Amino acid sequence: MDTSSPVETLPHVDRGKGEGAPIVLLHGFGGDALTWNNIQAGLEGRRRTIAFDLPGHGRALGWPVIGNAGVSARAASASMKTLGLERVHLVGHSMGGAVAALIALKQPETVASLTLLAPGGFGPEINHKLLRRYAAAKELHEIEVVLEQFFGWEYDLPRMLARHVAETRARPGATETLQEIVEDLIDGKVQKVLPREDLAALGLPIKVIWGTQDRVLPTRQSHRLPGVIATHVFERVGHMPHLEIPREVIRLIREISAFE
Repeated sequence: MDTSSPVETLPHVDRGKGEGAPIVLLHGFGGDALTWNNIQAGLEGRRRTIAFDLPGHGRALGWPVIGNAGVSARAASASMKTLGLERVHLVGHSMGGAVAALIALKQPETVASLTLLAPGGFGPEINHKLLRRYAAAKELHEIEVVLEQFFGWEYDLPRMLARHVAETRARPGATETLQEIVEDLIDGKVQKVLPREDLAALGLPIKVIWGTQDRVLPTRQSHRLPGVIATHVFERVGHMPHLEIPREVIRLIREISAFE
């Protein structure tokens, strides 16, 4: 169900129930909580899942403070506390992956596991030109052309997704907000790098999921990670594994969330 939340809590979609720590889902740059719909549907029979709209995105367009992954990490952490979520399994995509990693680094006692889908911050390379074009796109045709670059070459872009993005961009201030956020995310032509060894040292179960046809963040950023991090690389998949291969992603989330 869509949850109407108090001001101090990020808007979110709360679905399912079950024993064990809930699963919190953090979307990527330019996305929103609805991008996790298939994943939440696949998990709701076993776990409670909460998908947030991060600051400046979705229903949090007018959030008081917007910016980089650190800003979103603080907002998500505060929202989890307000919702009474003492310990959760974090799942993050792209920018949301960096958000999840930062939460784990700052508050490891609140995190049961990390599942990171093509996460930001695992290497300096980033397709800054594509992300800046995506942030500025307003018209449906323009959005379709840009969005196709986020998926594997054989994947057919869902028209519903492009229409949803176009509708969100029609809101006053939407593109300007995304353009402000993308400039805070990208340091000129590169991105800041997370301390991956520090992540590995937390002792948490960590899975990293990547596609070989990722044109936003190169797959090689998944190579040579610390050995305790489980890496899952999928052929012929782009930057959106949760949309391109939802069954496989659900399976991997179920596996890691089985460990409490």
